[in-house]
Amino acid sequence: MSTPFSVAGKTAIITGAGSGINFAFARLLLSKNCNVVIADLALHPEAEKHYASSVASPRAVFCKTDVTSWAALENVFAVAIAEFGQFDILCAGAGIFEPPYSNFWYPPGTPKSKDARHGDRYLTMDVNTTHPIRSTQLAISHFLNPPAGKESVSTTNPKRVVICGSIAGQVSALSYPLYFASKHAISGFVRSLGSLEETGIRVAAVAPGLVLTPLITDAPDKARMVDFSTDKYITPEEVAKNLLRLCEDEEIGGGTILEIAAGGKTRKVEPLNDPGPQGEGHTTSHGGVVVDEVWELLGKNRWGVLN
Repeated sequence: MSTPFSVAGKTAIITGAGSGINFAFARLLLSKNCNVVIADLALHPEAEKHYASSVASPRAVFCKTDVTSWAALENVFAVAIAEFGQFDILCAGAGIFEPPYSNFWYPPGTPKSKDARHGDRYLTMDVNTTHPIRSTQLAISHFLNPPAGKESVSTTNPKRVVICGSIAGQVSALSYPLYFASKHAISGFVRSLGSLEETGIRVAAVAPGLVLTPLITDAPDKARMVDFSTDKYITPEEVAKNLLRLCEDEEIGGGTILEIAAGGKTRKVEPLNDPGPQGEGHTTSHGGVVVDEVWELLGKNRWGVLN
């Protein structure tokens, strides 16, 4: 039996905590007496104001981080150790919703894309898939090889890795193939590490539906899919509460994908023969407009051909 885990008195590294879901989780952890290291490119004004008030214990430390850089990810872990002596929780939360600059339908090298023609990578996959994988590797290594004088992970000294997945990991859509592929990959990755619970390391993920975060509200190409007056959605705070559940709930084991629907409804996604997303908050009223645009793009002469 593993020792019950509480976030109180612990330290968490959270990527993407400058806004949205991960800011809500950081705020919740701070309220539970847990230090946080925020790894993000920048802070939204609300987050900056909130973190500025965390000067005593618990503390919030901002570390400017490009999560696509493995050197930058290593630095986040070094900062956590330098500031707090150790860390106990990794939340790999940073993500992007297939913006035009890294979008399957705007191939590398075309005018709207920031993915270089011969860059050998897609930014969407780097942020959504490679960064959680690499940061989880780093976390596991630190848990097994802590700083001198600190106790290694065990069932009596458990540690946690929680990742922000999506219901996109269960379904598919023509509109955003890279995003859906990235979240399918996360589900498979998390399930593959489920048995690490035997060592005291729990790896699990949330899979929310439509969450109103800056990924949607600050992106006109995404916001137009939503009818904000009628569509059901999940709040960042609801997702944060379930990230906390993944850390503390003794009934939730490693490898769990926890789906979150509107109204706080949750369920574990089964690895085989799952019925698919359940409840409200998983669809948008105007998502078809993006699909129509894809067909329009494909109908243009020489789609994807570079000069």
